[in-house]
Amino acid sequence: MDVDIWAWVGDTQRQLHEAGNTGLAMVIGDVPAQALEGRYAQLDVLAPAIAQQAENLQMPWLEFYARYWHLIGRIGDRAQGAVAIADAEALVEFTRREDVRECPAAPGAVVALALAQANADGPGYAAERLAALSALEVEPGSLAFASVAEHYVAALLDAGRVEEAVSHAETAVAALGGAGREASWELGAASARALLVAGRAEDALTALDAAAGFKPDDPVAKGYREGVLRALVLATLDRVQESVDALPDLDVVGEHPRAWVEWSYAVRALAGSAQITNTWQLGRVLKQWIDYFAMMGGYRARVELALVAGQLAVARQGIWQARLLADLAESAAGELRNSGDVAERIAALRTAADEASALPAPGPEAELVGYFDAADGFNADPERWVGWLTPLSGHDVEATRRHTTTLGFLGYPARGADIYWTMLVESGDIESADPQDSLYLSSLLIEARQDERLEQLAERLPTAQRHMALGRLHTARERWEQAAAEGEAAVAAGGGIDAARLWSAAVQQLGDNAKGAGILRDLLDSEEIEQQDLWRMVVMATAAEDWETVRLGAARIGIPLQSSEGPIEEEMGLVRIILPAPDGSQRQVLSVRTGPATARLAIPQPPGMEYNAGDLVVFEPQLLEPIPENAEEQEKFVPPFAAVSMLRPGGYTSWFFDGAAPSQADWTEFNEVMAERGWPMWVYSDDNYTVTHPTTGEPLPGVFGWIAVPPDISPVEIDALLDDATERWVHPLAWLDLAKAVDVEVERHERITKEYGL
Repeated sequence: MDVDIWAWVGDTQRQLHEAGNTGLAMVIGDVPAQALEGRYAQLDVLAPAIAQQAENLQMPWLEFYARYWHLIGRIGDRAQGAVAIADAEALVEFTRREDVRECPAAPGAVVALALAQANADGPGYAAERLAALSALEVEPGSLAFASVAEHYVAALLDAGRVEEAVSHAETAVAALGGAGREASWELGAASARALLVAGRAEDALTALDAAAGFKPDDPVAKGYREGVLRALVLATLDRVQESVDALPDLDVVGEHPRAWVEWSYAVRALAGSAQITNTWQLGRVLKQWIDYFAMMGGYRARVELALVAGQLAVARQGIWQARLLADLAESAAGELRNSGDVAERIAALRTAADEASALPAPGPEAELVGYFDAADGFNADPERWVGWLTPLSGHDVEATRRHTTTLGFLGYPARGADIYWTMLVESGDIESADPQDSLYLSSLLIEARQDERLEQLAERLPTAQRHMALGRLHTARERWEQAAAEGEAAVAAGGGIDAARLWSAAVQQLGDNAKGAGILRDLLDSEEIEQQDLWRMVVMATAAEDWETVRLGAARIGIPLQSSEGPIEEEMGLVRIILPAPDGSQRQVLSVRTGPATARLAIPQPPGMEYNAGDLVVFEPQLLEPIPENAEEQEKFVPPFAAVSMLRPGGYTSWFFDGAAPSQADWTEFNEVMAERGWPMWVYSDDNYTVTHPTTGEPLPGVFGWIAVPPDISPVEIDALLDDATERWVHPLAWLDLAKAVDVEVERHERITKEYGL
């Protein structure tokens, strides 16, 4: 964005505070960090909410800010392509409005659209990107200049104008220097890529070294992105060990889709070395990445990854996989606007697969199922087993089960479904097939997202199996009403405990906890019921306040309870309850466990939260962290659980306090006063928090936090108590919001706030 974003955010926050929009003012500053740090669950909730509030408040620049960063979070690290183009186009259109076009950050929308197009099909959109970016006419003094130049270089490369790309990058870096500014790391990396494509790998490495000290636009991503590009350049120079050392591990790049294609290029270049192992695990990961780009409309990335994965498969003699990847690349190429030489590269992959020799099977075909079952599940290579079982699959039921499920495991459920479909459905044997085979086939169809085909299958299955197949489909697609209906029908048709589980889970999603618990309670006498079923019943019954059912479940699980009837309210130790925060993040709240699945929050929360100290919540009794093995750590361990719902609010209200920290004796006495009244208090400041001495200007240790009081305590009573408890302190404590609420000594608290720089 072509503006000092933090200065603008700060100014906007002050305006919002002054207008009384404190909640909105608090959250807007975190949006860019959410986009750059990969906190997408928060971003996807918070950014649209800010945009909507900004629209309601008629603050178009703030609306643009929220929409822009949300889009960057999608098309940047997540590398969304075609699925984001319409939103990017809408944002560009938004910047043409009279009240937005003068926003200094407006050029960012054009760059964002160019990036979304590049993610979808770089060469296919190259001409449009070049035209749009060149029309911006930004000057070197503009904060947008480096970003526009970076994306212009990328578009030139995609257009095949390599020398122009090299020249444009060098000119842009020089222009920035002439304007007294430094290029971004991203522009330096674009220059290195252009030089690499031009066949000047040594110069590319020099450019990358020169860019290492440049300030990045995305500091969070610089480390792994630089490592990937450096590894690719060094591999091109045949400096293998240096390349391997520079290449980020899979567990690093695995969370960053925009690095996947370049990382796969580097791995392909290194795969023949002893330092990089070309395994079936690598093939499985690449297939997952291919499927990701299929969902995100990353058409070019999908083709490129399919070709790289195919070449690696040939190298490790995974012939069947190479052929399927060639088919996939050919299908995906149909989405490209400019396919270039893709057809020739696919043909070359097919030729390589045809010329490669497969590894021999470990024994005769008739004995392969036995060999498969006897194989070491940890060390066995599933990719080879798919090849060895292929001749039997579709004819021998046992071989087919193992072959198709292994195909699904490796990322090819559609191929497994085709084999099963031919064997069971097209042959007409589906009506009499083993229910296990029907389950395998329906699972493969669901995983392959072949919903229409699954519905066709369901029509030919016996009643209970039909409803279960459809119920699983609706569950996978989160269609809860349909899933509940199919689950109920499956139970009525004799579907057993699996049907009851499906029905109960769907009913729970629809908010009917009492019914969901009742479905499982009816199965308490079943020998098939498991502890996880009992816990799910307990959670749902707790949410419905069906204490009799909770007690039945607790007894079966082995949890002793002191009471025999009515609500369960016992002290069962401290727990950490994980709850959502307004900005989409999560908060850990220290709480007292009061039942098998209930806890009372013990820590005051700031206003604006949907919960506070004194609230009783239902939680999922599944540990979110393992219990430490060390005995000393176990003693300190407070188990964390995810909150499910609010059972009963406590009605507590929180009041903020701030000021210079008192003496240890005064602070101890203050804590005792709060504890005597049962008012939860929590200090949110840390040891680094300081305030300013009003006369000397020296820093003083500070303290701020919240006090929560129950609903029967009036603000006047709190103000009076705080005044009495702190009157002898060397430095006064301020509680401005409370003072305003009771209209008592407001000026004094305002003066304290100002004098101490609170």
